[in-house]
Amino acid sequence: MSQNTMSKEEYLNKVKEIDTTKEAPKQLEDTDFLTVAKERRSVRQYDPEFKMEESEIREILETAVLAPSSSNLQSWRFLVIEDQAEKEKLLPIANNQQQIVDASVVVAVLGDREAYKNADQIYSQIAEKGNMPEDVKNMYVNSIFDNYGNFPTERLAKIAHIDGGIVANQLMLAAKAKGYDTVPMGGYDEAQFLEAFNVPGNYEAVMLISLGKGTKAGFQKTRLPLDEIVQWNRYE
Repeated sequence: MSQNTMSKEEYLNKVKEIDTTKEAPKQLEDTDFLTVAKERRSVRQYDPEFKMEESEIREILETAVLAPSSSNLQSWRFLVIEDQAEKEKLLPIANNQQQIVDASVVVAVLGDREAYKNADQIYSQIAEKGNMPEDVKNMYVNSIFDNYGNFPTERLAKIAHIDGGIVANQLMLAAKAKGYDTVPMGGYDEAQFLEAFNVPGNYEAVMLISLGKGTKAGFQKTRLPLDEIVQWNRYE
């Protein structure tokens, strides 16, 4: 390693040393969508004494899963890690990022490559509500099994990661609207995590999200100018 680079652990934790933010996370009086989206920040400092109620966590997750997904198969799965001993076990796997143990919970967002096997259950509920004729439901389910059932593992994994990213963002926005803070994390050893927490073999590890009561707001948003990242109609 050169003198001008850092280890992964140093890189992931250095941000706390250079974060000179003084204010606490903003508590929103107006929780309309645009305000929530603009005010959410990645928060890495949490009150370790604050514990969220299970009902609050469930409400945030219930809002998150209203997100769209591929063929409405809802491939996302969640492992909510609230036990302190389990968070301590996760800490070294996640490069000793302190928010792992200080936040109220860590939500592991996972994706089920075999989510298509739930197609009949999902579309039967749609048919029972009168939103789809039974014969159409059967055709949908058969088509899903024919298509998804023959996709290569790599494509099923990609779908799981896309769905997982969508639901994770909705989870973080829901948390902010409820007065809580989050930070998404990809800096962890996926193989160690899957083994240590006995995650089913057909699940993909998408990301970890610390969720709790932040004590520092984190960096203000810095984004590339829109005109640098948007092209209209086609690339020349």
